Amino acid sequence: MLRIFNKILRTGRLTEPLPAGEATVAELGAACQREIAAKFGGSLAIRMVDAGSCNGCELEMHAVNNSFYDIERFGIHFVASPRHADLLLVTGPVSRHMQAALLRTYAATPDPKLVVAMGDCGADGGEFGISYASCGAVANVIPVDAVIRGCPPTPLQLLQGLLQVLQIKTPE
Repeated sequence: MLRIFNKILRTGRLTEPLPAGEATVAELGAACQREIAAKFGGSLAIRMVDAGSCNGCELEMHAVNNSFYDIERFGIHFVASPRHADLLLVTGPVSRHMQAALLRTYAATPDPKLVVAMGDCGADGGEFGISYASCGAVANVIPVDAVIRGCPPTPLQLLQGLLQVLQIKTPE
């Protein structure tokens, strides 16, 4: 056991430092928490819908929910049912076979609801665009309140995007 501790002390930290000048997770989370408390009564329930993505955005969503970012401490949590959701987070270009499922999910989400398209594919169809197999952007299928760009957006970009959505949009 002491051998392992000595090795840790000799090796030191191997991770990269956080980029300078960027807002910290705690600052963004605290700002999100204030907006959520004012507009949603304490917590924001997100239903994520993969409408045909490459899973890059989903990996970043898992990262934002890991122990480093831990967005649940700020009152943001993911739900399994659209009936419990305040916000739909849609990733990927909407494939034709997911179009009906996305419309049903949107209809099942109670009003007032927010819809966010995540990633470049959700924003404008990405490199897939509109074709026989793809409807393209999420906005081509359901109304979108905001877009978080990136391929895929980092967890910090995702938190910044959520904060902007919460600051701009007020659920009716």
